[in-house]
Amino acid sequence: MGKQPTILVVEDDLKVRALLRNVLEDDGFAVQEAANGAEVLEHVKNSAPCLITLDIHLGQDNGLDLAREIRKVSTVPIVMVTGKDDVIDRVVGLEIGADDYITKPFHLREVIARIRAVLRRHQFAEADVQKRAPTPATVPDSAAYYFDGIIAVPDRMQVMDRTGSDCALTSGDFNLLKVFLERPKRVLSRDQLMDLTGGVEWSPLDRTIDNQVARLRKKIERNPSDPRLIKTVRGVGYTFACDVDCKPFETLHKSA
Repeated sequence: MGKQPTILVVEDDLKVRALLRNVLEDDGFAVQEAANGAEVLEHVKNSAPCLITLDIHLGQDNGLDLAREIRKVSTVPIVMVTGKDDVIDRVVGLEIGADDYITKPFHLREVIARIRAVLRRHQFAEADVQKRAPTPATVPDSAAYYFDGIIAVPDRMQVMDRTGSDCALTSGDFNLLKVFLERPKRVLSRDQLMDLTGGVEWSPLDRTIDNQVARLRKKIERNPSDPRLIKTVRGVGYTFACDVDCKPFETLHKSA
């Protein structure tokens, strides 16, 4: 018998929390409980739940702010629990990175159905990532990547921006860029990016890749606050969304 999926129920109302625990356990889930933000982050850090149901109204804590904090450190699926009139909150929650929502008063079978649907989508996305992260094609020596008016030359660790000027990147940021350029339009998880860039062992709370992506965006995006090259794939990782051409550097250099 396989391990039970663990659901973290975040709810400050004891009766509602007990109700959700009972129906989830009856349906075969393991259940953890939290009543405030500190407890939630502790569970995310130490227990790695498979999914979180998160009430937007948590007394002193704001569920939307808490969802933002969770998304900084984890891609765990989040199902927001809102009031029937909280339309704006639902929209904001989805924009922050929540995967779905249920409204109070809710039907218990709908809760189970939505949780199972979100878990299925998340599992399919993770499986798709594994299939879509190929070994890069062999690149000849002195080849260069051309994308969105920028030239990157791997064997020189050199990047020239859209004006032809050198763009200063750290070795770590250049390695990350190279991984993206070798796999354009492929969805890559944070785990894969850490492995492909030669990163050390890390935990889901490690933001090394996210910080590197943010730095790289500042160097190569036309508008880092609205990235068009390195796009976030919600709940999974990142993808390099731009067309990439690979040719001998001399050819590109003469035509640039």
